[in-house]
Amino acid sequence: MGKIHVVTRKEEIDEAKMKGKIAVVFDVLLATSTIATVLEHGARSVIPVLDGEQARSRAAEMNKDDCMLVGEYEGRTIDGFLDPNPSALKASAKGKKIILSTTNGTVAIHKSSPARRIFACSLLNAKAVANALTKDHSEDTIILVCSGSSGHFSLEDFYGAGCLIQHMAEAGGYELSDAAQTAKLFYEGCKEEPAVVLAKSKVGKMLEKYGFQEEISFISARDCFSCVPVLYGDELIDYRHLKVNSS
Repeated sequence: MGKIHVVTRKEEIDEAKMKGKIAVVFDVLLATSTIATVLEHGARSVIPVLDGEQARSRAAEMNKDDCMLVGEYEGRTIDGFLDPNPSALKASAKGKKIILSTTNGTVAIHKSSPARRIFACSLLNAKAVANALTKDHSEDTIILVCSGSSGHFSLEDFYGAGCLIQHMAEAGGYELSDAAQTAKLFYEGCKEEPAVVLAKSKVGKMLEKYGFQEEISFISARDCFSCVPVLYGDELIDYRHLKVNSS
């Protein structure tokens, strides 16, 4: 029987305990929602980096027409980068490699690197990720990593984790830790109002303050994407493509 655990902040990741496990990273506002959106709309891959300097260095190795620099730090867009807002990027992502730097989500992906496999999940693609996990990792220990917000617990990531857990629980066969059970119960208690929950979070309030209410509405549309972002080398690609290439 597989097991599901939840880490409520990226700072709580225990690298030794992560080894050999399956990690699923959440940064619902906004990194993993952005990742899911651009891959769903035809991006070749997403390259998660730690900061703007690493992003520029990675871009220097590539043809400038093949990539896009996207990123923020502490909520402010990095100079010379595009905003990491999923609804604004979907039209320009096709055929591009997206070099993405964010304060929390891309850092959480890097901190999860000891895991055997790393997925990225949001509300947009939670059902697709759940299907992939229950199909190919039903006997594994799965660690859901909530990125958090600059070292603090984040409501939206915990809600996203609960959404994924509910989908996986429907398939049965997983033992839930107390944190995983709590995330599931929290999600079930307010699953009919995702936009309301996200808007009440600290980051959600910040987005509304700066006029990005449409982003909250966009990323609250659950289970509308079929892509399953998985880290392959240093790039996130659609898991379905990985399965085809390895078969």
